Amino acid sequence: MPADAQTQQLLDLMAAAAPAEPPERTPEASRQAYSGLAAMMPPGPEVETSERTIPGPAGDIGVRVYTPSGDGPFGALVFLHGGGWTIGDLDTHDHPCRTLCAEAGIVVVSVDYRLAPEHPFPAALDDSWDVVQWMGTHADELNADRNRLAVGGDSAGGNLAAVVALRARDEGGPTLRFQLLVYPAVDLRLDAPDRYPSQRENAEGYVLTLDTMEWFGANYLPDSSVRTDWRVSPLLADDHSGLPAALVITCELDPLRDEGAVYAEALSAAGVSATHTLYEGTVHTMFQLAPILDAGARALTESAAALRDAIGRP
Repeated sequence: MPADAQTQQLLDLMAAAAPAEPPERTPEASRQAYSGLAAMMPPGPEVETSERTIPGPAGDIGVRVYTPSGDGPFGALVFLHGGGWTIGDLDTHDHPCRTLCAEAGIVVVSVDYRLAPEHPFPAALDDSWDVVQWMGTHADELNADRNRLAVGGDSAGGNLAAVVALRARDEGGPTLRFQLLVYPAVDLRLDAPDRYPSQRENAEGYVLTLDTMEWFGANYLPDSSVRTDWRVSPLLADDHSGLPAALVITCELDPLRDEGAVYAEALSAAGVSATHTLYEGTVHTMFQLAPILDAGARALTESAAALRDAIGRP
């Protein structure tokens, strides 16, 4: 299928703006470019925001808390941003977090986890897990209900969310009611491009390239032997039963399309209530580009509705 009209216009603009000689790829330059793309989006809905830190074994973890209007306590989503564990921050995902907060009527806690390559695996996972555990005992400090918790994220954040859900099941909670997995990376084995046709079909030309994925993976996982660890590749967990209900969103023109679909199938096969929605004709990052891509706006609305149903007002 070809890209839809809006997505094709975006791809054309990106191709026209690309330098003839690509600059050297460094974490710093990539972070600046990613932040620049996010800064071009209009602001999201007006909701109350605050920033604070949450203690973790490796030091304080920064979070941004989004609170809807009305009286709490509210359900709460711990949101883990994408960016290949290398780029991204609280600002790059401000728009989707605002939208989820406003449309679902829930508190959103966006996590500023440590980034690779300065902090390789398991730093990002440890920070994400620490925040989820903290919410299990301190949610009331944020006017949230610890019995109505969810975890979610996009891309690398979807990977972290899936792993956190597994850990919460196996390590004594907290109890999670829902997981939102937006084009999640769930299989980081080195031979993944041979396992999933979408990684070859969409290897280049559609925002996220296979080459960039491999660079992200090398940054996060300098020790390639851990790639088969379920904490890196949650698809490889021995058991997917007993996990919270899930919404898995994938994009047709995305290298991660097929593994996301396979993960949704694995959840369903294990008896987990899992919905998989494929957005045709669009690309990775559409969740963040909702202001200019209708597919992204629909995905945000679908996500908010699922969260409202799962952890909204009883």
